[in-house]
Amino acid sequence: MHSLAKEIQAFSRDRLNTQCTRVTTVTGRQFVERRAGGQVTEEQVEGDGAGFGFVEDKSLDLQVGIVRPSLLLASQDVAHDIDTLQRYKVSHVLNVAYGVANLFPDQFAYKTLNILDVPDTDITSYLEECCSFIDQALKQSGVVLVHCNAGVSRSSSIVMGYLMLRDGLSFDDAYRHVKQARPSVCPNPGFYQQLQNYKP
Repeated sequence: MHSLAKEIQAFSRDRLNTQCTRVTTVTGRQFVERRAGGQVTEEQVEGDGAGFGFVEDKSLDLQVGIVRPSLLLASQDVAHDIDTLQRYKVSHVLNVAYGVANLFPDQFAYKTLNILDVPDTDITSYLEECCSFIDQALKQSGVVLVHCNAGVSRSSSIVMGYLMLRDGLSFDDAYRHVKQARPSVCPNPGFYQQLQNYKP
């Protein structure tokens, strides 16, 4: 114990090894951070902030999940692509994203619900309203596109809920069916649990 106390007393920051960390910020600025003797210095390296510290994915997700011949599931990219909408004969659009505009109000019947994709959101409280819109579209022999931002969590949860509420599917069957139509679907943990416990 005595030798440890002496060692602690004799400790000096100057004896620490120099540490170097290469940093890229989200704005693309790159520098080397050096830590020595309790001092932190930055040394600028290549990169002037014109790029980004992440790879920006600019590719469009135009994959349409055909859950039923008249019930489609996709991302906002499909909802904003008139060619894809017309190719699939979409007549009604259920927009459950937050802050995503409806671009073609003269050409499609829209219903918009600003739903947040967070586990605490009560997704089941929106099901009846969404199902009524889908029912109305189907009665008119329409084709409904359900979308959120990525077509992964909110919209998939609404479509699963529809299959449970209207078709009497169990959660597992509804999940399997929607996943088969659009493999990228993945409700957030809160939505997943709510739907698992949902009793129509």
